[in-house]
Amino acid sequence: MGTRAVHYHHRGLCVQEEALPAMSVSVIIKWGGQEYSIRSLSEEDTVMDLKQSIKSLTGVLPERQKLLGLKVKGKPAEDVVKLGSLKLKPNTKIMMMGTREEGLEEVLAPPPENDDVVNDFDIEEEVIEVENREENLAKIARRVKDYKVEELNPPREGKRLLVLDVDYTLFDHKSCAETGQELMRPFLHEFLTSAYEDYDIVIWSATSMKWIDAKMKELGVIDNPNYKITFMLDSAAMITVHTPKRGVVEVKPLGVVWGKYEEFYSRKNTIMFDDIGRNFLMNPQNGLKIRPFMKAHLNREKDRELYKLAQYLQEIAKLEDFTGLNHKHWER
Repeated sequence: MGTRAVHYHHRGLCVQEEALPAMSVSVIIKWGGQEYSIRSLSEEDTVMDLKQSIKSLTGVLPERQKLLGLKVKGKPAEDVVKLGSLKLKPNTKIMMMGTREEGLEEVLAPPPENDDVVNDFDIEEEVIEVENREENLAKIARRVKDYKVEELNPPREGKRLLVLDVDYTLFDHKSCAETGQELMRPFLHEFLTSAYEDYDIVIWSATSMKWIDAKMKELGVIDNPNYKITFMLDSAAMITVHTPKRGVVEVKPLGVVWGKYEEFYSRKNTIMFDDIGRNFLMNPQNGLKIRPFMKAHLNREKDRELYKLAQYLQEIAKLEDFTGLNHKHWER
């Protein structure tokens, strides 16, 4: 960044003083499954300058951009706000929602071939007994001891437990859109309202808590008046397990929740929904693999997965013990 010249008069003489250079600002924009690094801005530049830089990288017009987490006093930062006033740390990651003007071709494109959904495998094909391996149980014990759960609402006596994935389960996280509502799975709020009658609800995503919190707020889940989220778990609560065919994979062991809340939840009253079957490797009897919600703009009108799952949850809530259920045949 260049220096700024400041002119002032002293005893009739015009004196030029070299001001300190403006500090540079570096941010990383997350959009459409990609990350874009911006390092060309200074603290004197505005939010609109940032949006123009984003436009040059992504093709999304400034008026189409929604930058999550860029706030001043709890409200979205206006275009005239200087970046210096936002006190951004170097390489702050900002999630953007927005669509290019040239149409929906890229919005509707299939996810990359290396996507988790494509690479998932049926846990029954592996026929692995990983649940009771000592090294895996030891990892769970460490998570129970060290992982800090931040309760949003206290557990309720006598309720079952519903654990929900986010990406492709509640939210199409690969497509592009101007708002989270466009990417939200149909019947989401109706589903959560219905489930809340019988279940405490926990969100568990294989990403960082920052992004989970941003997505849940954008979808209107955190402060919904019709239901409450008990707590949310991120990737740090997961563990790695070794499988003969696939090597080391990350999974979501429900034992972490059961260990921290043994007076409320157990194998007998817990069910987890996820679009990736391998996340159930440590607790296959408690997992229900659902259809991934992709290409929201094409499928929004016909996807009824959550509507049907709400009915299933109502039916099994009458049972004292879930361990005898085969969730694989839930639609029958």
